[in-house]
Amino acid sequence: MSDRMADRQYLTQEVDAWVKQRNMKNSEMNWRFTTEDARIKLKYLYPSF
Repeated sequence: MSDRMADRQYLTQEVDAWVKQRNMKNSEMNWRFTTEDARIKLKYLYPSF
């Protein structure tokens, strides 16, 4: 989006079009670590009782 957004409605239309185009590509998320690594790294967020 290199153009200036004239108003909120135009911005919403542009973002909706971008989202629709991105969803049509079936883009995949490239996680940087495994679930097991996440459990170790984020252990402090999920305390066990």
